[in-house]
Amino acid sequence: MKPMTTDNNAPTIRVAGVTKHRGTQAVLRDVSFEVPQGQIVAVLGPSGAGKSTLLRCINHLETIDGGKIFVQGQLIGYREQGDVLVELPDAEISLQRRRIGMVFQQFNLFRHVTVIENVMAGPMHVLGQSRTQATALALDLLARVGLAEKADAYPNQLSGGQQQRVAIARALALKPSVMLLDEPTSALDPELSQEVIAAIRQLATDGITLMIATHEMALARDFAERVLFMVNGELVEDRPARAFFDAPQHERARQFLARHGD
Repeated sequence: MKPMTTDNNAPTIRVAGVTKHRGTQAVLRDVSFEVPQGQIVAVLGPSGAGKSTLLRCINHLETIDGGKIFVQGQLIGYREQGDVLVELPDAEISLQRRRIGMVFQQFNLFRHVTVIENVMAGPMHVLGQSRTQATALALDLLARVGLAEKADAYPNQLSGGQQQRVAIARALALKPSVMLLDEPTSALDPELSQEVIAAIRQLATDGITLMIATHEMALARDFAERVLFMVNGELVEDRPARAFFDAPQHERARQFLARHGD
C-alpha cells in the first residue's frame, strides 16, 4: 500500500464529490472541500444534515457511493482499478485509520480496564510499543487532558466529561494527523461540556487538523477557523468562522443560528 504523503503543499483532507445513500435517501450529496494542515473546522447544521456521516466517511467507518476522500494525499478506503473504486481489505483500512483519530458522542471506552489501560491499548497493540513506552505516553496524554490522577480508575468511576476526555487521550495515543470529533459534548450537561471544550482547546494549540461536528456554538465560535454548514446532505456554506457567525448567507444557516446561537 502506498504510504501517506507528507507534502506540506497538499491539503490534509480532500473530499471530492462525495455522495452517500441509505436506501433511496441521499445522506451526502456531492460534497467537496479541502482542509489544510492544522486548520480547525466546525461542521454545523440541523439534525439529519449529514455531519456525523461525513466524519465517519472520512475515517471509512462508512462506505461512500461516489466521489473520493483523501487524507495526506492518500485515497481512503479504496484503490483505483481503472475507472472503478475497489474497497481495500480491512487490514489496509486499519493502517489508514492510524492517522485519523476519531472521538464519538458516547465515549466508547473499554469498561473492563482502567483509564490508563484504555489509553495504552492503541500504542501497544497497534503501534507495537513496549508497555514502558505506552505507559509513559498514556500518562503524558492523561496529564494533557487534566486526568493524570484518574489513571487507575475505571470508566464507570468517572463523570461523562472525564470519560470523554479519556476518549480524546486514547485517540491522540495513536499520534494521528487528523482528529475527527463527532458531537463530543452532546451527551453531557453544560458544566461537563466545558471540561471537554477545554481539552479540545488544548488540541487546537498543538497544530493538529481538527474537524468537529457540533451543536455547541461556543465550541465552534470560540476557536474554529472555518465553518462547513450542511443541510440535507449538502454543503451549503463553507466560510471563515467569523464571517459565518457575523453574517450567514444561507437562509437555513440564519435560522440555525437564531435557534442555537448564544
